[in-house]
Amino acid sequence: MTNRDEPLVERLTEIRGRIADAARRAGRSPDEITLIAVSKTMPVNLIAEALDAGVTDLGENRVQEGEEKIPALPNRATWHLIGHLQSNKAKRAVELFEWIQSVDSLKLLQRLDRIATELGKRPRLLLQVNATGNPNQSGVSPTDVTSFIAAASEYTSVSVEGLMAIAPFTTDDSQLRRAFASVRELADRHHSTDIGSTQLRHLSMGMTGDFEISIEEGATMVRIGSAIFGARDA
Repeated sequence: MTNRDEPLVERLTEIRGRIADAARRAGRSPDEITLIAVSKTMPVNLIAEALDAGVTDLGENRVQEGEEKIPALPNRATWHLIGHLQSNKAKRAVELFEWIQSVDSLKLLQRLDRIATELGKRPRLLLQVNATGNPNQSGVSPTDVTSFIAAASEYTSVSVEGLMAIAPFTTDDSQLRRAFASVRELADRHHSTDIGSTQLRHLSMGMTGDFEISIEEGATMVRIGSAIFGARDA
């Protein structure tokens, strides 16, 4: 377990070691895994400390927080929007974030493509999949992924590059493993089809409590916050 009293650089070193160990257990290279440090609610000075320690990718849940932090840390990181995106925040999201990981409807995809065309940008997108079947959780149904990707291949200013999922809230490792494996299998099935030119190269799945299982099941991105930055304020 991560000791929250350790300096940030030591916590980060520990997390990197656990990522590497999980990758090796799965017969993978640690270089295949992108660590996204989730900086929501964290102050700029602490985020800057993480960047000084070698963090390259940062994740925010809300566009509003990105508006405050990204200009304060110019050109220091690749920023990912990982929280639910409301359509009225889409333009600002495209302006601020290189990656938007929470695309969960064709309507939102269409809006992002239109805005990206207007702004001359090409955001990198992940399709959020509801891997749990929980109706209260955001995400496209697994049964709709193929048709969504087929539609996405027609857009020219956005690039859907993979899938994102949030695991079920459970301490049962077998349930977590099944959920992550189901997302990987969705991507694998798409690769075996001939739908457009979209390649689902990235799988963003796994957070502080389950990232090692997600890596063993194929994650290429893990979203880790409190294990790096410490406990958040309530």
